Amino acid sequence: MPFVFYDKVNVTLNKINKHQTPNAQHLTSKVKHPTMLNHLKYLTYIFFLIFFSCNNQDTSNKINDNDSLKKVVVKEKPISKIEEKMRSMGLVDIHSIDTSIVVEIKYSTLDNFMKRDVYGDFDKAYLQKEVAESLVKAQKYLNDLKKDYRLIIYDAARPLNVQQFMWDSSGVSNSQKINYLSNPAMGSIHNYGCAVDIGILDDNGKVLDMGTPFDCMDITSGTADEAALLKQGKLTQQQIENRKLLRKVMCHAGFFNVESEWWHFNFCSIQVAKSKYKIIE
Repeated sequence: MPFVFYDKVNVTLNKINKHQTPNAQHLTSKVKHPTMLNHLKYLTYIFFLIFFSCNNQDTSNKINDNDSLKKVVVKEKPISKIEEKMRSMGLVDIHSIDTSIVVEIKYSTLDNFMKRDVYGDFDKAYLQKEVAESLVKAQKYLNDLKKDYRLIIYDAARPLNVQQFMWDSSGVSNSQKINYLSNPAMGSIHNYGCAVDIGILDDNGKVLDMGTPFDCMDITSGTADEAALLKQGKLTQQQIENRKLLRKVMCHAGFFNVESEWWHFNFCSIQVAKSKYKIIE
């Protein structure tokens, strides 16, 4: 665009020179000097260049301003049926009261003893309100002992139908699985939102080594006779210390460990859970 105006300036100056009277031509003869005329054309070109650059900048700013006024619509993740059920029963999402606790629901992945995702689109940790609040106390106490350490939840409230599926899919004998799974006919404390499967992350976000993976149905997962497991070389002293730290933190907040699983902590007995809460179907 500036080049078009530059050409128009040349045409205009030529017309003026052509129609000038002799006196006028004499007066502008200096202007017609090639060097001065070129300077005039150059200055005129610069003027229009700046003029249109400013206009283009204004237009660009207006476009950007209009873009900034556009509302960005972010679709929220749909609430799963499991979550709807838990909310309706008054259970609390742990992240609604403490986001520092890490949630990695193993049964919403393939990383579990069944190698099956049994939760589908549900991947949150819901608990009864008093249980969730006590878990927050455990997290705070952990930070008192170990700054920047964090609890990591592997499972929390669990529907009864999932409990049944786990029972049917364990792949081990009934005599063995009763040490690691509650019979759905009796109900699990998980089914009332009063139990949690949990571990610890260090200040680098690394899971503390507890000697076995979560969900390992093996005697080494037990906490009743860790001294013997140490002597047998199945556990190291550091692994035992890590387990003790987890138990110390959780017991301080009112939980107690299930001796067959280092990761499992109940907030109350099954009898108390049944007397206070409804089972999650």
